[in-house]
Amino acid sequence: MMAAKLDYHWHLRKIMADRGMFSTTDLMAPLKERGITLSSSQVYRLVVERPERLSLKILMALLDILDCTMDDLIEPIATAAAAKKPKKAAAGGTSVTEGVGGLRPRRARISGVDR
Repeated sequence: MMAAKLDYHWHLRKIMADRGMFSTTDLMAPLKERGITLSSSQVYRLVVERPERLSLKILMALLDILDCTMDDLIEPIATAAAAKKPKKAAAGGTSVTEGVGGLRPRRARISGVDR
């Protein structure tokens, strides 16, 4: 059985468009009114990209500004996770995750150079 990997769709841009907000800068003043100051590039990334981290303060402000719920803004989805392959053991019986240990790179041989 393959475990499901949790993922999500970020619908901020669509919800903004549904509310007649077509520019990312349309969020700047309403956010500022709620005590959140973000640069135009930060607001752009928030709208256009899918955030990996988001403060609850900003999330609550977005829900208030757009008069929506978290279910409207964030849609959880399950994707099939790739099966993990076991790591092969390195020379000497140590696993790859333990690092290179006593292994050292070979010294390069330079030929055709006068010293």
